[in-house]
Amino acid sequence: MKRYYLWGVLLALLAPFALVAGPAVSGEVERQATNYTAIAMFMVFVAGTLGITYWAAKRTRSAKDFYTAGGGITGLQNGLAIAGDYMSAASFLGISGLVFASGYDGLIYSIGFLVGWPVIMFLIAEQIRNLGKFTFADVSSYRFGQTQIRTMAAISSLVVVAFYLIAQMVGAGKLIQLLFGLDYWLAVIAVGVLMMVYVIFGGMTATTWVQIIKAMLLLSGATFMAVAALSTFGFSPEEMFRQAVEIHPKALAIMSPGSLVTDPVNAISLGLALMFGTAGLPHILMRFFTVPDAKEARKSVFYATGFIGYFYILTFIIGFAAIVLLSQHPEFFKPEALAADGSVIKDQLVKGLDGGTNMVAIRLAEAVGGNLFLGFISAVAFATILAVVAGLTLAGASAISHDLYASVIARGRSNETTEIRISKIATFGLGLLAIALGIAFESQNVAFMVGLAFAIAASANFPVLVASIFWGKMTTKGALVGGLVGLISAVALTVLSKAVWGDVLGHMDADGKPVGLIALNNPAIVSMPLAFFCIWIVSLLDNSEQAKRERHAFEAQRIRCETGIGAEGAVDH
Repeated sequence: MKRYYLWGVLLALLAPFALVAGPAVSGEVERQATNYTAIAMFMVFVAGTLGITYWAAKRTRSAKDFYTAGGGITGLQNGLAIAGDYMSAASFLGISGLVFASGYDGLIYSIGFLVGWPVIMFLIAEQIRNLGKFTFADVSSYRFGQTQIRTMAAISSLVVVAFYLIAQMVGAGKLIQLLFGLDYWLAVIAVGVLMMVYVIFGGMTATTWVQIIKAMLLLSGATFMAVAALSTFGFSPEEMFRQAVEIHPKALAIMSPGSLVTDPVNAISLGLALMFGTAGLPHILMRFFTVPDAKEARKSVFYATGFIGYFYILTFIIGFAAIVLLSQHPEFFKPEALAADGSVIKDQLVKGLDGGTNMVAIRLAEAVGGNLFLGFISAVAFATILAVVAGLTLAGASAISHDLYASVIARGRSNETTEIRISKIATFGLGLLAIALGIAFESQNVAFMVGLAFAIAASANFPVLVASIFWGKMTTKGALVGGLVGLISAVALTVLSKAVWGDVLGHMDADGKPVGLIALNNPAIVSMPLAFFCIWIVSLLDNSEQAKRERHAFEAQRIRCETGIGAEGAVDH
């Protein structure tokens, strides 16, 4: 029965694409010819990944299979899956768009995304695998009050997942809108439904293999695109930069920092969020439970760091090459961006691109490889988004079913069947939330939205996680107060910033420009230190009997952290 239902869902998903591909759409994306090559590749990918989901559904029999693929993923496989999970729409579409619009400054995101990985490799990867089971809340609550810490960790995880989902859904909606001619809202709904199918039926096994395949396709496609683009400049980066400076409306400013993040405080705040937020992302931390032991967890990070670092070099080349090559294709621009002779107006190079800067990589693919390569990159970009959305949704569903339901509501008395059913219901709910957020935040740059998710992860999850592993004096009260203060302050400051208060909620100044109630666009420089301070001061002031027991239990936790003795899948020595 499950088999027929799954393929029924496939037909229902593909029917709208087949029926309406090609007609004109309203909004930002202009009328364009149907790209049957791209559509065919897209269909092949969707059918293939749903085939993986069907295969995974037959192998998913227990909670461990559903949440962590049975813990049987190797270090290399998990490294590729982590890279697939991390090289999101923000990385591929957003960063290349930022480099196209701002030049050198676009690197602040890619460098920030990358430098968080040594923190994970040397500080927490092995400890997480040795202490946890399914979610990072297992680690944070190891020696503390389960109800309080798991509730707080689940709430913060869900907030991070929600902000991260926004970026992925916006990128997916724009891509499908451009490729099929669908209305944006309909494209977002199609993506959300497809993601729900992956997670509900296939769990972590399907999600992992979709991420692995997507990572290999994305690395191959981005490599070809970067090499093909560089070949037009005689493989000379210097020539590429020279031509980009001549063409770009910001001229020489694209070769120096300061055009995207204009003041040092916001730059430092963004850097803190990107660096430490990586170690607080629930869908990334969850991947360390899919490997057999701590050694494989460390190897996972090593492989992932290499793949991700290489990929960010490619996005930098793609962004700069697009400045020159897209300007030679006036058909990629809106009519108002073109001069009387049909050439692109210099001042309209960024603002006039059809589909916006999030579509720079897709447009460059068509410029260097024609319809065939456009079809491949479009399918890969869609795979990128689906893989990340599936990982995010699974992390959010796990927080609801494992942390909130099984550990808090049922107090450990639930069975695996009920827990998995709750997780699938949560997946459906998160899918609806992702669709709603994707529609509401249509106009936002996807890399920027992910930066906000990182700020919340750095403020709410990272301080509690690190202090619980390395500071023996932390108590339940300290963790609870610090985590909630970090979460609330990060969300509040984010809402009050220009990015949300002005751009999203529509508050304008007298000149009609978006305005925020605070000058900070990224809250990490305030919210992360505030969380650490609250953990420190509240824990030191807590002299309850429970606090004394928790401090006493730290030594046993430290031994398990360092040796793995007692960890699931570990061999005692």
